[in-house]
Amino acid sequence: MTDIQFDRLVDLPLREAWSNEAQEFTPWLAQNIDHLSDVIGITLEITGTEVAVETFSADILARNPMDDSIVLIENQLEMTDHTHLGQIMTYLAGLEAQTVIWIAPAFREPHLSAIRWLNKHTADGFSFFAVKARVVRIGKSPYAPIFEVVEKPNDWEREIKQKATGDGAAYYDIKERFWQDFMTRHPALAEAGFRVWRYPNNYTQVHDAPYINLSVWIGRNESGIYLRSGWGEPSEPVADLLGPDRERLESQLGTAFGPSGRGKHFLAKNFSNGHEAADWAPIMDWMNEQIESYSSALAPVLNARSA
Repeated sequence: MTDIQFDRLVDLPLREAWSNEAQEFTPWLAQNIDHLSDVIGITLEITGTEVAVETFSADILARNPMDDSIVLIENQLEMTDHTHLGQIMTYLAGLEAQTVIWIAPAFREPHLSAIRWLNKHTADGFSFFAVKARVVRIGKSPYAPIFEVVEKPNDWEREIKQKATGDGAAYYDIKERFWQDFMTRHPALAEAGFRVWRYPNNYTQVHDAPYINLSVWIGRNESGIYLRSGWGEPSEPVADLLGPDRERLESQLGTAFGPSGRGKHFLAKNFSNGHEAADWAPIMDWMNEQIESYSSALAPVLNARSA
């Protein structure tokens, strides 16, 4: 006969662990985002909490470093409701998120059906998850959080595996080689914050209030440069800051003010084959010239606003 003592695993109401959603659950989840990353299968980097969208506040915004896309996380301490579903759709449009993760202790069937419908009918690149949150303990043990995916895109695991080991890995290998060669060819850009990594976009911060990035990207058939706000932040403050100098900046940069797609301002493109190393040198030189041009044009505007 064993001397080991056993007890029951007990599910507790989420409010026993977090009495308030905004003040306790959201901050805890943001600080322990690895719990959610593990069940979804992708790394999540927090970019903001309680992010304002019109009269609402999105709980958490994160970034998926595999493709630099925005992830919206909406969490509840009670069963799902229509109000949160409506807010999610508002946030999806206002924050330009590509992945939505809805967390709750229980999901009504109409809401699960909505997640399935969105995964089936939205354009490629959008992903929707329903994640059940549990808090359990054995006897007087510490509380243990458990997250269970109850709805997800079809073939999600296959897509993640492909990005990590298959065609997706080759895609990111090409980006890494490009930026490695780019930094070797133009090493001075390291001081501005440009770096070697495995993603299409490379960027430097040019202003902090509002937050503005100067970003260059490399694609299969085109590359380009643009200005945008920080990840998950609205584009309106950028437009307000640069708007008074719009005509002069358009003339100097040779491109329209914007915004153009996901809050990009002053978007300029160079059409060339970005997957062939033999074609990279002129692309890199074009990027370097554009970075210098944008930096020179922006400097007097941003310096005047900071004064």
